[in-house]
Amino acid sequence: MDIWVWVTIAAAAVQTLRFVLQKRLKGLGLSTGGATFSRFVFAAPIAGAALVALMVARGDSLPALPAAFWLWAMAGGAAQIIATFCTVALFSERSFAVGIAFTKTEAILVAGFSALLLAEPVSLLGLVAILTGTLGVLVLSRPAGGWTGQGASHRALVLGLLAGGFFGLSAIGYRAATLEVDHPLALFRALVALVTATAFQTLAMALWLRWREPGELARVMVRWRAVLPVGVTGVLGSAGWFIAFALQNAAYVRSLGQIELIFSILASVVFFREKVRLVEVLGMALLAVSIIMIVALI
Repeated sequence: MDIWVWVTIAAAAVQTLRFVLQKRLKGLGLSTGGATFSRFVFAAPIAGAALVALMVARGDSLPALPAAFWLWAMAGGAAQIIATFCTVALFSERSFAVGIAFTKTEAILVAGFSALLLAEPVSLLGLVAILTGTLGVLVLSRPAGGWTGQGASHRALVLGLLAGGFFGLSAIGYRAATLEVDHPLALFRALVALVTATAFQTLAMALWLRWREPGELARVMVRWRAVLPVGVTGVLGSAGWFIAFALQNAAYVRSLGQIELIFSILASVVFFREKVRLVEVLGMALLAVSIIMIVALI
């Protein structure tokens, strides 16, 4: 299998761990904004250190970055902030696994965004694979009481769809940003885009919290020992996504990344003692078929 496949699977696994850690931050007295900020606060310096180390090791210098790079990187960063806000808010609405499931509507959205914004359409078989995975997500997303029963939450559905849409836009922004970096090494292109995006996100979130939630920045810093693992896992997962985006169409990357949903269900069972229903097994089976199709197709 191509390296982007392994990198994407690793990124999905690390991101699942980050969501587990981030969900626990809500129990430490942090707001949704504070828990979201924790995702970015340590990411920029860690990514920056990795980029400097790579440049020193290779003897490279930073290439000139066109205006389009900055626009795509910041647009992707802004979209990810909004999507993360929605995702963190989801944790108080639904179970961990189902909350994440709603965000996976991004896969089909990324395919459309990729064709419209980057002129990178997917093949017919690729679209079938993406639709199969989306069906698996919908099966997994169906609450025990049905979409209109007591187990359903319209607020959760809206938040999940918004998260999926903005995560999709962020993927497109990051894919486009990596393509604007004039360097042959995918890791280098990925790190340049990652440093730029996370630095922007850290500054934007800090300004937002200072304006809208006075004192929240201090609460995040006081709890730095709990926040640090979120930042480390966040930057590791992001690095994986950025490398994959530098190598492959964002639609295929995010579709394969749906394996994260299987990881999240396992995390729900292990960490939060949630039970897996038979319908969730069916959903995971559909996701597995989608993933196998994507891997075989590329």
